[in-house]
Amino acid sequence: MTKLDTLLAGLAREHSTGALQVGRSGTIFLHDGRVTYMECAQTPSVERLLAARGLMSEAALRRLQTDGGCERLLAEGGPLTQGELQYAVLGGVLDAAFFLLPVSGARPKFRPGERHWLGGQWFFDVPGLVRECARRRAQLAQIWPSAEVDSLPVRPMVRLPGHAVTLDRLQWEVIARADQKATPLELAKQMGRPAYPVLLAVRRLAASGLLAAPDLPQRRTDGEHPPHDPGARTQPLGPPVTGDPTDLALLMRLKKALEELS
Repeated sequence: MTKLDTLLAGLAREHSTGALQVGRSGTIFLHDGRVTYMECAQTPSVERLLAARGLMSEAALRRLQTDGGCERLLAEGGPLTQGELQYAVLGGVLDAAFFLLPVSGARPKFRPGERHWLGGQWFFDVPGLVRECARRRAQLAQIWPSAEVDSLPVRPMVRLPGHAVTLDRLQWEVIARADQKATPLELAKQMGRPAYPVLLAVRRLAASGLLAAPDLPQRRTDGEHPPHDPGARTQPLGPPVTGDPTDLALLMRLKKALEELS
């Protein structure tokens, strides 16, 4: 089956205009062979991103879809600036591309002439999107090599592996929102954040040893699983912590005390 990026490259060469439906995974909108917008079922939409920042309600954005679209929104000088809308569109498109382009097994269907309500305000060339997706995958692998954490529920460790930890704003938000059930993509939708930065935050938490390992009960000889003990999950998902800064401080105090006695 033709890869989605290869199919998109063909539509770009033909200067196609319309919507490419990728099964239930999402839709890619093109104008004259260039991508104008992508939406993906796994990632927050531009409407969700704008609403989460308090710039405009999702209901108001839906009304615009049938009442002039993006052109009217920008022409009337409403609550959104062109820069704010552009930033949200950029985050939404790059998110969707990251998850849509690897999709396999779907039978994409192209609908000529169809366009997104945002219209053709911003354009993305297909090779550039493919390169950006590859860069993002390499960045994720460099931070934490296992993609397992991308689809598992985010489960912070009950106890810190050390005595201090430094979190950036998004990592703190992920930890505060984590309910032991939501995956990184589900948390992104709840927070109204682009999915990729949330994946980065989760992988950094994993690399710091701040996420609990997934439950992997060993199979019994009789074919039954042993009962799950919530208190048994004590190993962090990340690398073990090999040092304790308070131990060094204690040793320094003891050394000083011995020197004073002598």
